[in-house]
Amino acid sequence: MIRYALLAATLALATPAAADGHRTAAAEGTAVYFVGLEDGATVRSPVTINFGLRGMGVAPAGAEIENTGHHHLLIDRPAFGEGEADEADFAILNDDNHRHFGGGQTEVTLDLPPGEHTLQLVLGDAGHVAHAEPVTSERITITVAE
Repeated sequence: MIRYALLAATLALATPAAADGHRTAAAEGTAVYFVGLEDGATVRSPVTINFGLRGMGVAPAGAEIENTGHHHLLIDRPAFGEGEADEADFAILNDDNHRHFGGGQTEVTLDLPPGEHTLQLVLGDAGHVAHAEPVTSERITITVAE
């Protein structure tokens, strides 16, 4: 049974948001942002990253509730939509560079190695897909001190 669930999850990540290209609309004026962490900041690891959201609510992945979504954190990769041309039409990856917070979490504590790291938030819908007009934060660079 677990094997079939994993296969279904893998297929869901490899398929477009919907056959007709429809994606969930975000409420006008919605924004995601980092709380208390600014571009150019120097921090020590582990670093706690707080996610802010304005204009919509947070709901767990799978919960199809109007005007809600959940956070995804992109780490050390190009800005959302710049790395892959059709990236916004597919479920956001889930790996070391793409962290999912499908439980509705609004913060994470990460162990990051010393050096520069880029961070960007992307709001995902119930199926981990960016909204029709992707809701993303600025891509910031932080330095983790030794």
